[in-house]
Amino acid sequence: MITATQSATQPADDWRTALRSAYRDTEGLLTALGLASAELEVDAHSAFPLRVPAAFVRRMRPEDPADPLLLQVLPLRAETLNVPGYSTDPVAELGRIDTPGLVRKYQGRALLIATAACAIHCRYCFRRHFPYAENQAGREQWAPALQAIAADASLHEVILSGGDPLSLDDAKLGALIRQLSEIPHISTLRIHTRQPVVLPQRVTVELCRVLAGANMRVVVVIHSNHPAEIDAEVAAGLMALRGTGALLLNQSVLLRGVNDSVECLSELSFKLLDNHVLPYYLHLLDPVAGAAHFALPQERAIAIHDGLANRLPGYLVPKLVREIPGAPRKMSVGGDGEIS
Repeated sequence: MITATQSATQPADDWRTALRSAYRDTEGLLTALGLASAELEVDAHSAFPLRVPAAFVRRMRPEDPADPLLLQVLPLRAETLNVPGYSTDPVAELGRIDTPGLVRKYQGRALLIATAACAIHCRYCFRRHFPYAENQAGREQWAPALQAIAADASLHEVILSGGDPLSLDDAKLGALIRQLSEIPHISTLRIHTRQPVVLPQRVTVELCRVLAGANMRVVVVIHSNHPAEIDAEVAAGLMALRGTGALLLNQSVLLRGVNDSVECLSELSFKLLDNHVLPYYLHLLDPVAGAAHFALPQERAIAIHDGLANRLPGYLVPKLVREIPGAPRKMSVGGDGEIS
């Protein structure tokens, strides 16, 4: 096995420096790409601000207003449209919170919102309107959430989410993981994160030590939507994470104009395999206000997924799923006996 220290070479502070230098204004981003806002219907004053690390921008195609990575992060005026069926709480999470920062939707698992911070603001994010101030655990509020987890022996897995849990520094993340590992009935830790993809500097030696030393099974679910997101730096970070012994999975969101083709998603699956990551979920867009322009008709989504199944070995075909508020699990879409 490749060890964390053999392949994770990022100094501890590099990711913080990279995060501070992230693009935060549309004009600066478009100028860096050789584009003008007049070429795009940009919303320069969005309430959900632009934020994108330079490492992610470097993978975008210059002078291409249709670049699939750019479209994921650029605020457009289409976000201001009031579209029926799209809401600020698209998967009805707020009604499933009984302890600050702790979301309970599925049997045996609980989701801990460890932080509100993200390295990147994806325009389709289903939590873009989430009231983090009242509903994140945060270090000062971990105690009630951890007590609730410890009191419920039916739980066996905790999912760290956010925001992005890797926005916590290594010391804070390590402290949280140690406290979770002390709860006897918690056997699996799952971390949902986009940072290894958009901010590969975040995969530090110390992060890998923290994960390798966790006294639980560790599953890291990254979020990559397009093969162009995975470059040599991302690949090195994924290799380092694999060296911790963690299981690596990927989830994608099916987005119009970004990855809505069999060819694109097939290439992504093979690129993930090259980096020891298994495709896990392909999500239909959650109906969050401001993201309707990314939506595909369900029939088109099913056709794309069928094309993937016809082209790829089964282990490289992600499950096509939709989240339905109140359902006991993510619901499969298409196929015999499934939602159609």
